[in-house]
Amino acid sequence: MRDRFNEQLEQLNVELIKMGALCEEAISAAAKALLENDAKLRETAYAVEREIDQSERDIENLCMKMLLQQQPVARDLRAISAALKMISDMERIGDQAADIAEITKDIGENSVTGRIPLAEMARGAIGMVTDSVESFVRKDLELAKQVISKDDEIDALFDEIKRELIELIGKGDSGEVCIDLMMIAKYFERIGDHAVNVAEWVEFSMTGQHKQ
Repeated sequence: MRDRFNEQLEQLNVELIKMGALCEEAISAAAKALLENDAKLRETAYAVEREIDQSERDIENLCMKMLLQQQPVARDLRAISAALKMISDMERIGDQAADIAEITKDIGENSVTGRIPLAEMARGAIGMVTDSVESFVRKDLELAKQVISKDDEIDALFDEIKRELIELIGKGDSGEVCIDLMMIAKYFERIGDHAVNVAEWVEFSMTGQHKQ
């Protein structure tokens, strides 16, 4: 019985890694669609978001099987419960990547995008998502804490971008584009928040404590 549970737990880890990689791909495609004004990358973000939705359903089914068939207790139960919470946040990350891609349709080529650190913000968000899932698989509490601490960096970048865009709007420079870019920056900030949520559920799975 325990051997079967360990096999399912390993499968859960593999599926979570795949879902995390899909989230990374979706964010990257959406960011590049913006920075390179590439319609194909925009469609890639949409397609990957659909794969993320399917991955959420598959992992949810696996977790339910483990709960019903194995009746885990203590740390094993926390791990499965945390995984169910994590995939909800990861699904939202996919949604927000698709939302970013959607906004890029209205932006096109412009002189503003390259003047604000959106690319840096995207890289930071991708790194947080990747590390949060990795911390679960490796049972690495320190890595989970690093993800949580990096949220301040993403928030600082958002504040910087907001200030710069407000200044540009005040000068009458590409007002509609600036508003769209501010929305995109907010989505990246929210992706960082979801990565923090994932890391906090990792912390819960290992310690039994969850920050409210």
